[in-house]
Amino acid sequence: MKYALSQPAKQGFISRNSPLFDEIHHIVAENSERLARLNQGYHEPQARRALLSEIIGESVDDSVVFNTPLYSDFGRHIQLGKNIFINVGVMFTDLGGIVIEDGVQIGPRANIISVNHPSDPVERHGVLLAPVHLKRNVWIGANATILPGVTVGENAIVAAGAVVNKDVPANCVVAGVPAKIIKQL
Repeated sequence: MKYALSQPAKQGFISRNSPLFDEIHHIVAENSERLARLNQGYHEPQARRALLSEIIGESVDDSVVFNTPLYSDFGRHIQLGKNIFINVGVMFTDLGGIVIEDGVQIGPRANIISVNHPSDPVERHGVLLAPVHLKRNVWIGANATILPGVTVGENAIVAAGAVVNKDVPANCVVAGVPAKIIKQL
């Protein structure tokens, strides 16, 4: 499978020896400096959105509100809708792709992860990519973790501290480790 780093892969594996790792490390270095600027000192909301636009490589809508610090290990594979709120200390591990639709709220210290490593020790330094998709009006609670390949359905709530390792249906609340449905909305 061939990967174009301008677009996240749908699913796949990148070997440690792949020439893509040179391009990945170049983008990581560029965005590390941008993230440091974003997270240091105070910036007006418009300036923060402009810096985030540079990091993700596309315009961030004026309705997107986020608090710093904001973390990412890559940055270019984050897609943001409108009317999104992201609280302090959120980590986006986005090489595999993260799509955040309109109206999503993400609580402090949440982790959205689209990358994993193979269990085979020979391949473990490579990366497995699996996109994460947060549908409209999702609410991710404080310190929740969304693992690679998960889709959280429209209007769903992920409780604080939950670890989500499989898709969450629309209009429900999940909680626990691993997360399980505790309520229908």
